[in-house]
Order: sequence, then C-alpha cells, then structure tokens
Amino acid sequence: MNYGTIKKTDIANGLGVRVSLFVSGCRHHCKGCFNAETWDFNYGKPFTKETEEEILKALKPSHIAGFSLLGGEPFEPENQAVLAGLLKKIKETYPEKDIWCYSGYLFDEDMLKESKIRCEYTDEMLKYIDILIDGKFIEEKRDLMLNFRGSSNQRIILVQKSLEEGKVILSPLNN
Repeated sequence: MNYGTIKKTDIANGLGVRVSLFVSGCRHHCKGCFNAETWDFNYGKPFTKETEEEILKALKPSHIAGFSLLGGEPFEPENQAVLAGLLKKIKETYPEKDIWCYSGYLFDEDMLKESKIRCEYTDEMLKYIDILIDGKFIEEKRDLMLNFRGSSNQRIILVQKSLEEGKVILSPLNN
C-alpha cells in the first residue's frame, strides 16, 4: 500500500487535534475531489514499518485526540490488510484515542454486505473504527456548512454502536 501524506496536527478531519493518514488508491473518482492525486494506487510512498512507527510516535502526545484515515480510499481491498494491522496497533497502544475513517463506500451497503470491497479484513477494520464518514463526495450536494464532510449525502456514523444494534446509528455531529 502507498500513502500520499501524514498530517501530524490535523484539525479539519475529526474532533480535536489529530494525526491523519491519506492513503493512495481510489476507484470512485468523484467529480470535484479535493485529493484527486491519491486516486492512483502508486501515488506517494510505500507504507512501511517505519511509517507505522512514525504514526504511533505522532499519536503519543496527550493533546492528540485521535487518528483519522482518509484517501484515496481506505476500504479499497488493496489497502485493507495493511490498514487493519495499523488500526489494531493504534487501538492497542492508545485505547483512549478515537479513530475516524472517511470512505466513499456505504457502511450498510458495501461494508456489511457482500460487495466488491468486502474481504477478509473489512470486519477487522470496522472493529477499530469509532466514527465513519461514508458516501461519495457529490459536487452538486457540496455544503461548506456541514461538520466534517463535504456533501450533504455523506453520513457521520457511530460504528461500534451501529455494529452492536445492527443498524446505522448517526452521530449527533450530523446536524
């Protein structure tokens, strides 16, 4: 897996100050995407053990609220094996920090049901994600007043509560 960048003090992609990883590879190709260079699976640098250590070190300070995973597309099957391992390591090392993930795929349609992205790592990834912003960016539904998302079709989902209750539970941040 490749990644485009690591932001060590990101305040735009989740609550509080966060460490964010932008992975490479995305098949959505949303019109108006703010990060189109990451569509290419070969964009950026290879994700290595040193990259993982850099992220874990960046998460250590107490003022860092959590980790955000963006793209590209984290749930492309080519990215899931590496990311499942990374998310597990983050949760084991920093159980008090939350994990946010942005995906153009839909939680209830693509991640929980048989689909082109479901693989042996999908459930493992979901096990560690606290907040999921799902849905493709739709330029015609762009709204700069929304919390933590770019278009009004996107949802902020409480993943663990949704998994427990067997239905999509939206975060109060959707307002």
